[in-house]
This record gives sequence, structure tokens and C-alpha cells, in this order.
Amino acid sequence: RGLGSSARSAREDSWLKSLFVRKVDPRKDAHSNLLAKRETSSLYKLQFHNVKPECLEAYNKLCQEVLPKIHEEKHYPCALVGTWNTWYGEQDQAVHLWRYEGGYPALNEVMSKLRQNKEFTEFRKERGNMLLSRKNQLLLEFSFWNEPVPRNGPNIYELRSYQLRPGTMIEWGNYWARAIRFRQDSNEAVGGFFSQIGQLYMVHHLWAYKDLQTREDIRNAAWHKPGWDELVYYTVPLIQEMESRIMIPLKISPLQ
Repeated sequence: RGLGSSARSAREDSWLKSLFVRKVDPRKDAHSNLLAKRETSSLYKLQFHNVKPECLEAYNKLCQEVLPKIHEEKHYPCALVGTWNTWYGEQDQAVHLWRYEGGYPALNEVMSKLRQNKEFTEFRKERGNMLLSRKNQLLLEFSFWNEPVPRNGPNIYELRSYQLRPGTMIEWGNYWARAIRFRQDSNEAVGGFFSQIGQLYMVHHLWAYKDLQTREDIRNAAWHKPGWDELVYYTVPLIQEMESRIMIPLKISPLQ
């Protein structure tokens, strides 16, 4: 009976451990190679600027004067994807998304040229006086997401940001490669990105809606599609924190 009791105890212990220990498949390549688009070498920069409340109007005016010049300059291998003010979420905040076509060499080229651009250095100095804080991240886009392209408005944009548990990026990508097909019916999917430099294991999903009610209707409709609930069930445990920003595009934004 002692041996039988010991065996049962071992089996119970093994069963309990199986509830908490997850097998991880060996990874033989970097996340950036496994999840990013291979046909492009675009790098994205996401900027968050927290503006002094009394300076937001002047900040927007300054950006609308200077940023299009960088976007339109053919000798700069970069493009302004979108620029917004946060409407709901962190207040008095500006969000800018840039694409560098050519990856890190393109980023280095642009930064080098801008350091020699007198108008831009003056812009940075004037802008700095209007800011409380700022941060940025360098991102790659998921291979299974739409590439963000200019669109007509008016739209509101939602930036949903997820801080994943370290080690779960591959799982997230596998699940969302299937989940994204549930969110394409109304052309609401704009772009999906994951961080390379800055806050790591960050995922950003960018969506466009006509208004808040349309957003609510589209999101509710997804729950009536077979399979969506299962994908949500499996992805939620991968998340440590999440945040939603509702944003309004500036007049110069290619995403309207």
C-alpha cells in the first residue's frame, strides 16, 4: 500500500505541475525574422509626446508646418504614416508614426541629414519648450497585418497597445495570424507592429473607425463569428498590461 500510495502521489504531483508548466518549443531564429514581413525592410518609429496643455495648439501648428517637409523631401528615405492627438486616453498627447524604407540604414541616414538641417534643429528646440515628456519605440510590422496606407476620412483611430509577458511574442503572432481575418470586414485594420527597441515585448494594433458607435458595433460583431472567442481566450493570458487610445488625426496626417 505504501508503494501504491507513493505512485498515486507522484501522479497527482505530476498532474498538478502540468497545470502550471507550459512546454516551450525551441526557437531557432529571432522574433524579427519569424514574425516580420520578409518582402519589405521597413522600420517604423512610434513617438509619444506629452505636451504642456497650454501649448498643444501651438505644438500642432508647428508640427503641421515642419513635418510635411520631411515627409515630402525625396532625399529622406522616410514617410509620415500618421500623426494624431489623443482624444480619449492620456490627454494632451501627440502620437506620430514614421516609416523608414530600408530599415536601420535608412533611419541612420535620415537622422544624420536632420542633424545638419538648420530648420529642423530650430524646430526641435522650439518643440522641446512645449513638451513635458517624450518617448519612442522602433517597431517592425507583423507579416499577416495590412501595411498602413493613406486613407480618406473622417475617421477616428484606436491604438491598442499590449505589454506581453516575455517569451510569448511567437504565440501572440500565431494566434493573431488567424484572428486578423475576423477583423477585416469593415476595412478597420490599419497596421500591426511589435517593438524592437524601446519598451520590449510591446505590440501595437492600429484601427480606423468612422466614429465611436461604429467601433462598438464592429467589435461586438466579431463575437458572433465562430472562433473569435477562442482566440481571445488564448491570447488574454499572454498580456501583462493593455491600453487603448482613441486618436484624432491632424490635417497633415496621411491617415485621415
